[in-house]
Amino acid sequence: MTPSLDIRSATADDLPDILRLYALPEFDDGRTLSLDEARNRFEGLRRYPDYHIYVAWQARRIVGTFALLVMEKLNHLGTPSAIVDDVIVATECRSQGIGRRMMEHAMQLARQKGCYKLALSTNVKRAEAHRFYESLGFVRHGYSYIINLD
Repeated sequence: MTPSLDIRSATADDLPDILRLYALPEFDDGRTLSLDEARNRFEGLRRYPDYHIYVAWQARRIVGTFALLVMEKLNHLGTPSAIVDDVIVATECRSQGIGRRMMEHAMQLARQKGCYKLALSTNVKRAEAHRFYESLGFVRHGYSYIINLD
């Protein structure tokens, strides 16, 4: 029997577990902020009007996380849009439906906010992630460009 999964907004107490997930090799090459730096940044994120980090909680531990930003818009007749980012599931918990539940939760939150779209960006090398997102109904749309500023 699969343990139940709860998804909720993250608190500062969740930061050690979130950092543990961010330390996975496929996520920022295993580099993370220190706990003190993360606490300072987390407090700063609270000033964003509609940006939240969520955690997936199962069997008394955090097994996944994602961030969701809802942006107010002037185009599309003022209809907001959303971006989901920093999606990660603990290695030992993958292929159990946790990522699917997290993404469904993100989609539900975006719909509740009246968003006309939910966007994400994923590294071109992550073929498995692409298949996962496509299985949820995401479609490739346009191009994603970045410029490294560091």
